[in-house]
Amino acid sequence: MNNKGTYYHSVRLDRERCKGCINCIKGCPTEAIRVRDGKAKIIKERCIDCGECIRVCPYHAKSAVTERLDDIFRFKYKIALPAPTLYGQFNNLKDINLILTGLKYLGFDDIYEVAKAAETITEYTKQLLAEGKLKRPVINSACPTVVRLISVRFPNLISHVLPLISPMEAAAKAARQEAVEKTGLKPKEIGVFFISPCAAKATSVRNPLGSSKPLIDGVLSIKEIYLKLLPILRKIEHVDELSTCAFSGVRWASSGGEASALDTEKYVAVDGINHVVRLLEEIEDDEKLDIDFVEALACAGGCVGGPLNVENTYVAKTKIKKLADSLRKQGQKAGPIPVKQDDLQWDSPVSYRNVLNLDDDIAIAMQKMERMESIYNDLPKLDCGSCGAPSCKSLAEDIVRGFATETDCIYKLREKVRDLARQMVALEEEMPGSFKTDDRDYYGG
Repeated sequence: MNNKGTYYHSVRLDRERCKGCINCIKGCPTEAIRVRDGKAKIIKERCIDCGECIRVCPYHAKSAVTERLDDIFRFKYKIALPAPTLYGQFNNLKDINLILTGLKYLGFDDIYEVAKAAETITEYTKQLLAEGKLKRPVINSACPTVVRLISVRFPNLISHVLPLISPMEAAAKAARQEAVEKTGLKPKEIGVFFISPCAAKATSVRNPLGSSKPLIDGVLSIKEIYLKLLPILRKIEHVDELSTCAFSGVRWASSGGEASALDTEKYVAVDGINHVVRLLEEIEDDEKLDIDFVEALACAGGCVGGPLNVENTYVAKTKIKKLADSLRKQGQKAGPIPVKQDDLQWDSPVSYRNVLNLDDDIAIAMQKMERMESIYNDLPKLDCGSCGAPSCKSLAEDIVRGFATETDCIYKLREKVRDLARQMVALEEEMPGSFKTDDRDYYGG
């Protein structure tokens, strides 16, 4: 929630660009989009800001709202939190320090790598798994899209989510704390900005998951930072030694990076929102699967596949692997961040978001549910999307809510047209003889 108590969404729709093509409704994991009167409409209560609609829209009618680089200058001291995904956007990058030095050229006073915080989260997760107090299988909490998906579609699995803040938030806590000690400034005079591969992080900053208050002052897209860094990198003559992360933190950028560092063979790493949904459905059906840990990431390939990136997902994944392997060979170690373990835990539980609340009155809601089921049973169940809803079930819901009619379904409309045609023929046959015509009337016979 923002300071006005309203839920903030970073994914936005440009109605002028939208052509009503229905591409977006097919891939939305929470059925948060409809096409009505030739334009898409995002149902805010359902949207989890996964950015899938941004990825598939051919008209670029969906976008993510993030801060601009100029916004950092509102603060006396400015800290960049680069996601490790940023390193995979550049060709022939052999030294992460080049990118970090470039960020200082852009105006940041300090850099705090999210990859370093990721390693601290990994170590604490290993400890919690060893203690055996977490409900198995444990589902990672680093991807805000997955956590929000669970809160909307899989409420029974909320208790399985790892109750730790994300590496982004852990890095923000450490960075601000160190900056206060170093500069003597007040916390509010220090601006902490995450450089993000996805829209979900921009949403998460304003609506924190598992945290009672925002820890980050803004989110910058990797795409914007990449374009501003490119011309600068060629001009840098002296590279500062700023990187303090190790290979395991950098690997978090790709699918499997978090889970493979946990020293357990009983893990599953799944990426891509549709694959995540299917796996969560399996876990919901059988919570006793022989799995210790589930790393679920909404974007294909992991964070390297985020919609705010520049580089091809698979090319970026290869680059990240090379950088991580290089750090491993160098033997670089990160060390813990200056944040107590208790401060890495959630201080505000994630709760179920009931998006199928048909009415506040339970009796009326039950009546609407029965009517919705009746309408659904009468629909063709093809889930073609031609009606502007992603499925026949969602169209039935829209009809009950008064947002649509049965004839929005082209099959039901065709049936109605045929019925009308039959009625017209029958009516014509019943008309008095003087009004009847045959082919001779039309051809002058």
